[in-house]
Amino acid sequence: MACPYFYPVEASAGSATLPLGDWWKGVCHAVPDAPEETGGNGCEVACNLGYARGVCVRFPEGPGPDAVRFTISSHESSAIGIYYVVERDHHPFAQGRLAYSPAASAFVTPPETAILARQAQSYVESYLRRKKES
Repeated sequence: MACPYFYPVEASAGSATLPLGDWWKGVCHAVPDAPEETGGNGCEVACNLGYARGVCVRFPEGPGPDAVRFTISSHESSAIGIYYVVERDHHPFAQGRLAYSPAASAFVTPPETAILARQAQSYVESYLRRKKES
């Protein structure tokens, strides 16, 4: 599960057990008008692993989500199916399905937000890299 406010930019290490498939450097958008690169504020672990409420000083108060998780539901030559769940207190907050076109290197229908779109893209990039390596 990644933090729902984390915008991944660059993969820095790989592991299939990490929520986005790799360890990512990126930008925290927990404070919408003041994005900040991760790493300098001590929250980089929470950015990559989610559930930063009470851990990260930038994490917003209120009823919003805590984490986002992804899984591959199918992999055909024409599309990769992805399920995602946005969580609050380990319970579904929002959920959906995405279809990624390997030929176009893009989602058939883009996710609702730029952060969700980038997290899903990062997850697919990590997945495809691991598939290619194996």
